[in-house]
Amino acid sequence: MFRIMMFLATNIAVMVLISLVFSLFGFQGLLAQNGVDLDLQALLVYSAVIGFSGSIISLLLSKFMAKRSMGVHVIEQPENDTERWLLRTVEHQAKQANIGMPEVGIFVHASPNAFATGWNKNNALVAVSTGLVENMTQSEVEAVLAHEISHVSNGDMVTMTLIQGVLNTFVVFLSRVIGHIVDRVVFKVERGHGPAFWIISIISQVILGIFASMIVMWFSRYREFRADAGGASLAGRSNMIAALKRLKQNQDAPPMPEEMAAFAISAGKVQKLFSSHPPLEKRIEALQKAQ
Repeated sequence: MFRIMMFLATNIAVMVLISLVFSLFGFQGLLAQNGVDLDLQALLVYSAVIGFSGSIISLLLSKFMAKRSMGVHVIEQPENDTERWLLRTVEHQAKQANIGMPEVGIFVHASPNAFATGWNKNNALVAVSTGLVENMTQSEVEAVLAHEISHVSNGDMVTMTLIQGVLNTFVVFLSRVIGHIVDRVVFKVERGHGPAFWIISIISQVILGIFASMIVMWFSRYREFRADAGGASLAGRSNMIAALKRLKQNQDAPPMPEEMAAFAISAGKVQKLFSSHPPLEKRIEALQKAQ
């Protein structure tokens, strides 16, 4: 379903904005309401509001942002045989998966790729690149579409929102606790917060955010295997394997834009811990072993 990189970017932007608004309107005073004591309960509520707000807003904006950033042409009235076939295929797979009919779109990109996004399984968008329909057979394209439909039917976006919200909450919470302790113990600030609190909190939030991203990417890699299995069920295991092999052959094509890389069925070469997708050879091997 909805895959991660643009989701993360939007989420981070919203978190920063909410943090600034809370600070400007004095909500940070909750953290110092007991003098030198740190009110952990108030801090946790504050952290949860920031963490989950960013995730939920990102979720609700996901389809709109995907259309804008990728220039997706949504097929409302098919203009050619390819568009008619895409609509029929997605409609058939959506019925098989017992979900509402997603919007179907095409975006211009040389790399064979596809993504799905949306705030729930009955209000999704499935889009394919021009490179996908031009360089793959119909059975391979069908398998790629089935992979994306599986993301939708698995409810991956809601799960990602919950995971991201929990991780955001603890990143904000722990960074403020670390900043508070350093401010009190090292710099001996007795009331309120000195500059060290803000500096240490920001540094801690960046470092903890990196570790949180590793967890998010680990889950993203796990769900790719699930979506491959779902795609094999909808379009046939041999077709799913053939599609992944074709994607592997095209890894040297121009990569997806950075903000959409984690949405796509095929990922570029990035460091393992921060990759949203497992290596294609491992995905192929997993499908072959399941035969």
